[in-house]
Amino acid sequence: MIKQVWVDIAIEAVIKAGEEVLKVFHSDYEVYTKKDESPVTTADLISNQTIQAHLEKTGLPILSEEEDFGSYESRKALPLLWVVDPLDGTKEFINKEDDFAINIALIAENTPIFGLIYIPVKKETYYAIKGEGAFLLKSNQKIRLPLKTERSHYVFVKSRSHPDIELDLYIKKLRAKHPNLEVKVVGSSVKFCEIAKGNADEYTRFNPTMEWDTAAGQLLMNEIGKQLIDLSTGKEMLYNRKNLKNNGFTVK
Repeated sequence: MIKQVWVDIAIEAVIKAGEEVLKVFHSDYEVYTKKDESPVTTADLISNQTIQAHLEKTGLPILSEEEDFGSYESRKALPLLWVVDPLDGTKEFINKEDDFAINIALIAENTPIFGLIYIPVKKETYYAIKGEGAFLLKSNQKIRLPLKTERSHYVFVKSRSHPDIELDLYIKKLRAKHPNLEVKVVGSSVKFCEIAKGNADEYTRFNPTMEWDTAAGQLLMNEIGKQLIDLSTGKEMLYNRKNLKNNGFTVK
């Protein structure tokens, strides 16, 4: 079971990191290329430093996109592990879109037991605790998710920055099933937040993601009654795996 103090530390971490990210967002900054050819900015690195400084107070190990996370042998038996994406949606950030986020999850026995997604531009905090529900924190209000929305058509969320021919074919088939299908283009883990708010029904993805892209969102989905299914296993996605790259998945 997660301690409330850890929840409080994680929430404080993303808010402070978000403040630093926005300072960079509204300034001139450099864009670098990592070994895997993905972009990284000063904002990614400052956010990572801020989050690390906070989460270290919990005494638990941290697996972050922007850190050397060591060998599988050194982490496979860990009872608890933070999984962090200091800036999810770096391409959105670079292109001055507002749908980038910060993700933190706590993993126990290969399963997320706490998940947190923070949207800095909107100052919205989405979080879930296993077995206790999912919530939105905004303007000093705590709102249980999902929100009730009046909508008669099916809404599918897809990535802005990662085009995929296989996904286009899938959406074509989906449209045959749902003639009034709306395809909503949304960056980063904000797609999970759109589903949690009741603004969308499905998020299916075939091209690559990493554990830190989905761990927080998966628990958010679980706690509103949905699942994130690994398309290769047909079961819920597992975490702290040897291979940190996710298989394709679907949320619905």
